Amino acid sequence: MFLVGFMGAGKSSVGLTLSHKLGWPFEVLDDRIQAQEGQTIERIFQQSGESVFRHAEHKALRSLIADLGNSPKVVAVGGGAFAQTNNAALLEQAGFAALFLDAPVEELFRRCQEQQLERPLCGNLEEFRQLYESRRPYYMRAGWRIETGKKDVEKIAAEIINALGLR
Repeated sequence: MFLVGFMGAGKSSVGLTLSHKLGWPFEVLDDRIQAQEGQTIERIFQQSGESVFRHAEHKALRSLIADLGNSPKVVAVGGGAFAQTNNAALLEQAGFAALFLDAPVEELFRRCQEQQLERPLCGNLEEFRQLYESRRPYYMRAGWRIETGKKDVEKIAAEIINALGLR
């Protein structure tokens, strides 16, 4: 299962909780990209730009799908990955469930601010909102939409398990 959505939606924290509840391995696609490229996401963006990053991201997603075979896994996909039509098509063709984790944009922004991670796109609420609104139509193409606003990760994980009929 692939968790998609904007920054701060809870893909990593919910993914880890789902992994424990289901007994499935968990992977963050960005970790695979960094291992594959031998540098951080931030450095790829700074030195090579977004187009090089998106190419590396697609390559990592193809690799991950090839490695999966029929093995179940919970995967957190970066905020912009599913907004790339080639990545969404790849998941669809492979028959994997994509779940859109969503929350009000103000809450997503607040979560990103609280994480205190180096996120160049989290500096200004209006720019953050514009990016969210430009990506949201792509996220809405996922098979399921799970509202994460004002919910803890345990409740969100339980909703996903129920929605997918995994228990």
